[in-house]
Amino acid sequence: MVLKNKKINFIGDSITEGCGTSGPDKNFCSIIEREYGAVCRNYGISGTRISKQSPPYEEENERDFCSRVNDMDPDADIVVVFGGTNDFGHGSALIGNMSDRTPYTFYGALHTLYRSLIERYSEADIVILTPLHRGDCEDCRRGQGINKITDTGTLKEYVEAIRQTAEYYSLPVFDLYAAGGLQPNVPIIRERYMPDSVHPNDAGHALLAKKIATYLENTL
Repeated sequence: MVLKNKKINFIGDSITEGCGTSGPDKNFCSIIEREYGAVCRNYGISGTRISKQSPPYEEENERDFCSRVNDMDPDADIVVVFGGTNDFGHGSALIGNMSDRTPYTFYGALHTLYRSLIERYSEADIVILTPLHRGDCEDCRRGQGINKITDTGTLKEYVEAIRQTAEYYSLPVFDLYAAGGLQPNVPIIRERYMPDSVHPNDAGHALLAKKIATYLENTL
């Protein structure tokens, strides 16, 4: 698919919003718009998660992905979902299992989100991105590592939940965890692309933009 003039909605968290970059023109959404001619709409909100939280967190961090579907422009040609790292990193929702249908578990929220997107964007391509690697004990479970509150699963288990649920709905997955080229536990990668070990910098977003745009062009 040629991306020129395609309307792309990106729903995400702080990485999509562009935290870690030097300015709004440096995030991967803006780069794809500038370099590929797409109309990119950035719906990234820092601190947000795919799943709903209980008890509620501060208001700006309680705008879960499921509740924001109808806030996006309805005429998108492509919708890209990029989240999950905050569900793993902090929050109260359990990971749950594939049979869940409540947005108060991670699996249940994925079902809720994907169904809502399919219903609202029935003629659009919906693409799922997995979380990036992180440098803060991604193989730990909550209660053992940084910002972990309850025992809910490792980051890789969250990635697998995304893959499994997207497959159920036959949605394409670009696995950035497996093939994003960003592993901040490697010192040279952290220095060049992810100085805080979670958020890509300008160079990291340039890399993401190229990989995401290439995936969209070659897959859709």
